[in-house]
Amino acid sequence: MRWLVIGGAGMLGTDAARVLTDAGEDVRTVDRTELDILDAAACLGAVQDVDVVLNCAAWTAVDDAETQEPAAFAVNALGAAHLARAATAAGARLVHISTDYVFDGAASSPYEADDVVGPRSAYGRTKLAGEWAVRAHDTAGRHLVLRTAWLYGQHGGSFPRTIVRVARERGTVAVVTDQQGQPTWTRDVAGLALRLVRADAPAGTYHATSSGTATWHDLASAAVASAGLDPAVVTATTSDAFVRPAPRPAWSVLGHASVRAAGVEPIGDWRERWKAAVASEGFAGTVLGVTS
Repeated sequence: MRWLVIGGAGMLGTDAARVLTDAGEDVRTVDRTELDILDAAACLGAVQDVDVVLNCAAWTAVDDAETQEPAAFAVNALGAAHLARAATAAGARLVHISTDYVFDGAASSPYEADDVVGPRSAYGRTKLAGEWAVRAHDTAGRHLVLRTAWLYGQHGGSFPRTIVRVARERGTVAVVTDQQGQPTWTRDVAGLALRLVRADAPAGTYHATSSGTATWHDLASAAVASAGLDPAVVTATTSDAFVRPAPRPAWSVLGHASVRAAGVEPIGDWRERWKAAVASEGFAGTVLGVTS
């Protein structure tokens, strides 16, 4: 199949292009210098002769969105609408990446794809609007929304990279223990998108996160240990010590029932997938600063 990866220079887009190419797919990428997703006509032109459009482009500055919500809305909602409309017109399938922030984070069991949403931040509101836009313009009933969370990857900034750097520089780093989620490797998100498309999954919403649960403290401990540091340098704290402009969900655990219903295996346990990422080519050196 012919894939177009939007946001191909970002952390997720870069890994997605590699995963798809390694799987034998015909892949083309564009970044924001090559395609302005706020230009509806440009979007329509970009998706011609494409089978699948993978939209990894997004406003991801969660805190900045609190004071710049119109700008975040333009990218996360209007841009998504333009791509969904263009893909539908071109007969292509859109795979749109969304987020756990569409939920309120107050649950105690995994959120399934059809559970009630209730974003508490501007970022979450704009991403939810993007989901609605994709569905509204999917008149052919083909588009997929993939919600993911707690992403890390080899390219660009990520939580593990930051934690390891700070631990080395300061000798200690305090990380919260009262937020639960699912650390997810960017390559696994791309792999799930590919499996869903190849399985001709029904149009709808799917959760592209690792299985299992973790706190940010758990992930930080795993990261510093993989970097050859003593996990004891990661100390425990709570969210009250790190007040941010945008509220962070206390519970970002997503369920995978819709993935299984489509006949596709969800991403595996986060600890096993973390080990796979660390063992992958270039990851340890780039993210953890470990040379072989």
